[in-house]
Amino acid sequence: MATTADDEWEPALHGCHHHHNNNNNNNNNNKDNEAGETATSAPASSTEPGGKTSHNLGNGSVINPGGGNNGKWVRLNVGGTVFLTTRQTLLKEQTSFLYRLCQQQDLHSDTDETGAYVIDRDPTYFGPILNYLRHGKLVYNKELAEEGVLEEAEFYNITPLIKLIKERIIERDSKSTQQVPPKHVYRVLQCQEEELTQMVSTMSDGWKFEQMVNIGSSYSYGTEDQAEFLCVVSKELHTPGSGLATEQSHKTKLFQIHGSRM
Repeated sequence: MATTADDEWEPALHGCHHHHNNNNNNNNNNKDNEAGETATSAPASSTEPGGKTSHNLGNGSVINPGGGNNGKWVRLNVGGTVFLTTRQTLLKEQTSFLYRLCQQQDLHSDTDETGAYVIDRDPTYFGPILNYLRHGKLVYNKELAEEGVLEEAEFYNITPLIKLIKERIIERDSKSTQQVPPKHVYRVLQCQEEELTQMVSTMSDGWKFEQMVNIGSSYSYGTEDQAEFLCVVSKELHTPGSGLATEQSHKTKLFQIHGSRM
């Protein structure tokens, strides 16, 4: 059977169409692979009510650009102890270190294997710092020293908390000064028996009668002997204290007996 030019051209066209179909399939597969790689490398995101999208940054926090508390949790590794709080809490004091940490302003903070921000400070004193940012009150265990909390407040640069702790320290020191037992001044007076009643009844200006010692009779008037007494009186001495306990007990009595009458 004779073969015409048209018959020879038709198979060639079929082969050409088949080749183009293979190229189209390969191109589609490449696009699918690229889309899959793009989806794998992109950060995870989710759409919240209201059309806002939150992004997981992979550093222990989830950021919502629209604000609010939903999903905005931040983990802080302070001296090996992990604290969990919200970005809204950490952003309350705009001059603080924690505010800058959340905003990433000029800070290159390290993170641990879980993505928590690592802060090389004492975790014992971080609790009062975080609680103050949460509710604006200074709350801490009695075992903690105010000076330690003040040191951390100054490190994190939380100005209102620094002022509050300093006031608390002044109040504490004032109470400590008031609790120091007052000093006592003691005097020893020598008198005769007939002068004793008048002397005790006329004591004033805070002096109190403490003790009386009979030292016998030294003088004789006519036929009767006049008994001699040593009277110990005391008075509280209030002086501005420095908050330090006095080494000398207020019960110590110093007797200064002057020479007897000539």
